[in-house]
Amino acid sequence: MSRSAELRERMSRIAVVLVRTSHPGNIGSAARAMKTMGLSRLVLAAPETPVTAESYALAAGAGDILDKAVIRPSLAAALEGAELAVAASARLRRGEKPVLDPRAAAATVRECADCGRNAALVFGCERTGLTNQELEICHCHVTIDADEDYSSLNLAMAVQVLCHETRCAFVSGAGDPDAGQQRRLHEKDRLADGEEIAGFYRHLEASLLESGFLKTGSDPVLRKVKRIFTRDYLTRDDINILRGALSSMSGARSKRAALSNLASRPATADAGAPEEAAEQDEKERNASGNGRGESRR
Repeated sequence: MSRSAELRERMSRIAVVLVRTSHPGNIGSAARAMKTMGLSRLVLAAPETPVTAESYALAAGAGDILDKAVIRPSLAAALEGAELAVAASARLRRGEKPVLDPRAAAATVRECADCGRNAALVFGCERTGLTNQELEICHCHVTIDADEDYSSLNLAMAVQVLCHETRCAFVSGAGDPDAGQQRRLHEKDRLADGEEIAGFYRHLEASLLESGFLKTGSDPVLRKVKRIFTRDYLTRDDINILRGALSSMSGARSKRAALSNLASRPATADAGAPEEAAEQDEKERNASGNGRGESRR
């Protein structure tokens, strides 16, 4: 196997995800940037334009990348199965996701892929980039350092920079100083992907609204609550445990409601009827799953 073929094989777990791309030429140019660096998996999340003849023209020989491009309805769906998602963004906020430079991001991606895990490099649309909600479901962010007086990179340029750094990371084998720790994490745990994280956030919001903790879905407290869960990677076990806890909150409320309703009825039944009925409700919820019993340590 040639050196380039070996690199392509090692990098085959890495996808480039373009979100809401609005110009067909940019899709083709991004495909060309990918192929020159040995990457081949292109995912289009909620594209605003289809792949066209202009896309193929600007791909300049990378039409096979466009032929195999996968289209998904959302970023969350595009990240299904990706245990590491690195979001390219110039809109960075302190105290949220880890922010890496391109070289450190590439080293992290290499560590993930070399452990047999799928990874994704995520790029937002040309006009506005990634939304806050899209940034939230990625594991870390990467920013490309550029001149302060003119820092505008087009989409294909950004793809080229990160794909080049990724290739260099695989060629050199150089990693982040914490690469050993990162490798152990990947080998030990199955990380939650973007779809699982988005599902958890939906469950979290619904439960907090139901409990009265949040007043509306746009309550600014919700963003602060979400931030708690962005401090580090979330594993599948983490998601399952947290969702089980949320379901138990709903179950406790249902039990209290059953007790209250039955206790308010005319006293013609046995004194123990409310408690027995509530216990039966609890057994039925447990039998149906109730969001629990999912890998509890």
